[in-house]
Amino acid sequence: MSDGEGQFYSVQVGDSTFTVLNRYQQLRAIGSGAQGIVCSALDTVLGIPVAVKKLCRPFQNQTHAKRAYRELVLLKCVNHKNIIRLINVFTPQKSLEEFQDLYLVMELMDASLCQVIHMDLDHERMSYLLYQILCGIRHLHSAGIIHRDLKPSNIVVKSDCTLKILDFGLARTACTNFMMTPYVVTRYYRAPEVILGMKYKENVDIWSVGCIMGEMVKCSVIFQGTDHIDQWNKVIEVLGTPSMEFMNRLMETVRNYVMNKPQYPGVNFAELFPDWAFPSDSEHDRLKTGQARDLLSKMLVIDPERRISVEEALNHPYIHVWYDPGEADAPPPQICDKQLEEREHSIQQWKELIYEEVIDWEERNKNGVTKEESGKSYCRTSSPVL
Repeated sequence: MSDGEGQFYSVQVGDSTFTVLNRYQQLRAIGSGAQGIVCSALDTVLGIPVAVKKLCRPFQNQTHAKRAYRELVLLKCVNHKNIIRLINVFTPQKSLEEFQDLYLVMELMDASLCQVIHMDLDHERMSYLLYQILCGIRHLHSAGIIHRDLKPSNIVVKSDCTLKILDFGLARTACTNFMMTPYVVTRYYRAPEVILGMKYKENVDIWSVGCIMGEMVKCSVIFQGTDHIDQWNKVIEVLGTPSMEFMNRLMETVRNYVMNKPQYPGVNFAELFPDWAFPSDSEHDRLKTGQARDLLSKMLVIDPERRISVEEALNHPYIHVWYDPGEADAPPPQICDKQLEEREHSIQQWKELIYEEVIDWEERNKNGVTKEESGKSYCRTSSPVL
């Protein structure tokens, strides 16, 4: 949606056709998923590499359309060094009637956490990566945004160990306690309250961070259920059957099912995460191992009422060594659409809202550049490298 016939060109990327602004050259596919296909490209206007994401069938149904709107609105509002930065938004179509393709241009990182998580990470790198995840989550939570889909593939890193969270299609504003569908969060990183259909709050994201940290330590997924029910079984086999206080907060049908399962005592965290799984070359490493295991034991808690908060995690000895108020306590983003979650629209109405957002972006950023300096990544001189 820009004036001039010559501003766009088309290129085939796998099974998809990308129709992009001329400024984006050298497109190469780097990833795909249910929500979109991502290419790396050279932005010839800014002179930097970028990631161009084409949303897959954003108007296929109301769910897809709402996710597209949610991701666009939240990316426009959020500005933090540990959240992926939106650089441009465009559509090649010239009118609302033609509108069908939505492209998001973001900063390009070197790898997803999937490619790093099974490396032999020392305590310095592991704690710094976790610190940055927590800073990003803290920033979202400060505005009442729950990510809801934290997993290694939704976290990206650079070789200098800087980290950013992405993919806000499932993020949600927490203006109240929501009943979350069990199929929102990727199964392996799904919190118990999600599995059991309970109301949830911000620390649903902390469970996911705990699963990610556990995977860093063990170099394998720690709760690898084959389906929704088996996921719960894997959790209680490791962490033990929860208390009656927790059981009494479940819906009756769920409580009856859970209480009819075998009773498990749980595995001691020293057995679950043994010393040999951590770096142990020095007395300092052994101290950090104890701190890391303690943090895991506070994040991987079945009862959300007893689980650590993001603020408490940031102040934990294993993480606090990196604490910088400018990063951990950055001003909350101003959410442009506070009624986002209460909105229920037809596909056409969602389409109109998204189109308005694209027009608004173009009007405010005639040259397609936004948040240039304030959103740029920087690396501390003391931060580790991968």
